[in-house]
Amino acid sequence: MITTNELKNGFVLEIDGDLVSVVSFQHVKPGKGPAFVRTKLKNLASGAVVDRTFRAGEKVERVITESKSMQFLYEDGDMLVLMDTETYDQISVAAADVENVDLLAPNTDVQALFVRDAPFRVELPNFVELEVAATDPGVKGDTVSNVTKPAELETGATVSVPLFVNVGDRLKIDTRSREYVTRV
Repeated sequence: MITTNELKNGFVLEIDGDLVSVVSFQHVKPGKGPAFVRTKLKNLASGAVVDRTFRAGEKVERVITESKSMQFLYEDGDMLVLMDTETYDQISVAAADVENVDLLAPNTDVQALFVRDAPFRVELPNFVELEVAATDPGVKGDTVSNVTKPAELETGATVSVPLFVNVGDRLKIDTRSREYVTRV
């Protein structure tokens, strides 16, 4: 337990059963009345950012978190098997808990957030390089317009790509927006 006077940006707290991260905080001492701490808290599960005000000196529970670099090895049913790149320990996490899991190819490095020694969230890298498995043939000369076509990647994901992309091309894909960036 820590007091609200000890808050720092990035601290993870447990408030009302939810894990939240401190985005910003401001200690306010008005001329009249008791001091208070105004905070912006980001819910780690939903991503929602809320404003919350605490009395100065109020106790909150700080949760110790750890971020580890891990490597995705393979999919085992509904589970993803990850390996710690330092200790070579393997863990399984539910595939449903990982955003854009269909963009995840074997041997991809990911960041895993651990809360109380249990995996809480797995984040893909911002960009991945994947090969086009199936798409309509490219048309010569269609390189200027912003017309796109669907392309199925090696992982089974489908993204919109420019008309000049062909089967076998390696593409750089933004995992946050699921958009084509460039050919590699």
